Amino acid sequence: MTIDVHGHITSPRLLERFPMPPSLGDIDGMIEGKLAVGIELTIVGSPVGAGTMLPIPGLDNYAQSAAELDAFHEWVAETVRSHPDHLRGYVYVNPLGGPDGLDRAAKWLSESEFVGLIVNTSIDGQYLTSSAADDFFAMAADARVPVLLHPPAQPVEFGAFQGHLGLIEHVGRPCDITCGVAAILFAGWLAKYPELTLIAPNAGGALALLAEKLELAQRRPGPPGAETGPPTPQAPIRQSLERIYVDSATPSPLALAAAVEVFGPDHLLFGTDSPPLSLSLREALDRIEQAPMTGAQRRAVLSENAAALFGLSERAAS
Repeated sequence: MTIDVHGHITSPRLLERFPMPPSLGDIDGMIEGKLAVGIELTIVGSPVGAGTMLPIPGLDNYAQSAAELDAFHEWVAETVRSHPDHLRGYVYVNPLGGPDGLDRAAKWLSESEFVGLIVNTSIDGQYLTSSAADDFFAMAADARVPVLLHPPAQPVEFGAFQGHLGLIEHVGRPCDITCGVAAILFAGWLAKYPELTLIAPNAGGALALLAEKLELAQRRPGPPGAETGPPTPQAPIRQSLERIYVDSATPSPLALAAAVEVFGPDHLLFGTDSPPLSLSLREALDRIEQAPMTGAQRRAVLSENAAALFGLSERAAS
């Protein structure tokens, strides 16, 4: 069974409210298209909850009400229940949204349709380094479910790109993954919460190319007596980096090969970012076949790693 850990869907009501790709609402079409190439199960969710990834003036994705988020998650749960052989869900939560939002996310995680969390790598231009993120990481560690660290609609680089959607989507968001995960490593969250399981999509952005630079950054002290940023992680940065999982949702064979080298085949998961990404599913599978791995490692990437990480076999049995 091939498992895609990175897909997105949204409800008909939200498709009517916001300008979004229609593929996000074509659940049957998504399942049929993936089955045609051998992808049998997709873990789906929204990185903006009941919002949209398209920048809309005046819309604040982080101002969603509890009722809006509950209605969205109920729709996701119902959709998964309607396609139990082919779908599982992520619970969306704002990691800086306060205890009520975290409690509601934990409640949804108790439902069998949901197998992980999806959060943004930055919130309103801030990475997850402050003490305000502590409650979220504690909750995620306690829940013992994977966390997909997805870039937001408006990454930190959003303003610098002056609304150029192509640059925002294909440069700004991968950079947000890179910087956001690096910030998490240097904030020491993995050291504080050993049970955390974090997934960086898009082959981890540029993290695989920056492992040595991160080591140099860890060794560089700040000015005496100055607090220049988040604390240095307690463990060697390479050791922390090796705890990160990444998915294969990249069009670049070079990026995928670098991810295999740095994170290892045991920490690589098959992902397509589809829908809404319209790149060929067959090509996504071919990149796995062409990556520098053994046959056994490819099988693990396509299925076994995700099945173990998300507890899919256990849930299917129950």
